[in-house]
Amino acid sequence: MNDPLNFAALSPTAYADALGREHCMDRGIRELWPRIPRLAGPAYTVSCPPGDNLMLHAAIYRAAPGAVIVVQAGDADYAMAGGNVCAIAQNRGIAGFVVDGVIRDLAEVREAQFPVFARGVMPVPGKKQQLGTLNQAIVCGGVWVNPGDIVVADEEGIVVIPAAQQAAVWQMAQQRTDQDAAQSLADWETNHRAKVERMLQDLGFEPGG
Repeated sequence: MNDPLNFAALSPTAYADALGREHCMDRGIRELWPRIPRLAGPAYTVSCPPGDNLMLHAAIYRAAPGAVIVVQAGDADYAMAGGNVCAIAQNRGIAGFVVDGVIRDLAEVREAQFPVFARGVMPVPGKKQQLGTLNQAIVCGGVWVNPGDIVVADEEGIVVIPAAQQAAVWQMAQQRTDQDAAQSLADWETNHRAKVERMLQDLGFEPGG
């Protein structure tokens, strides 16, 4: 990650304006406890076969501090991680998890304030019998994620910023954020109304009555 760029300072909505839909995970993956802090960091990617969580458990000892562990789970029928795994990851400096699957021990995770975004909870744990992959390209929430891509997640959603576009996307998002902050709501409304009316006219809209 490019250190001078503070990706956690901006909302996923700001990045989405610059990235487009194909870099935004589907809405089924969401924060698992309320008022979760914004999660941002380089992706450490994991894929697991159905019903098996071995590779995620291996990843917590291999991912660098500050990384976001992003998991392509094989299903949503077995928990990928629980309280102890999340606690170890937190102690090792992992920023958080984004899991296209489910976890368990949510009360412990919430109490520890460890950021986890997933599809929900399931008390039944996965087995540890099969290999998957570590630090290779995966699909999570319908989005391709490569190792080192920047993941930004909060209550607004989850975006994946490709490594090659990090600086450009951050600059576009920052400029958009600064422009919005510099306008009063009244000025924004004036500009917005004029823009909407112009678009309607260009499309041939004829007001009734």
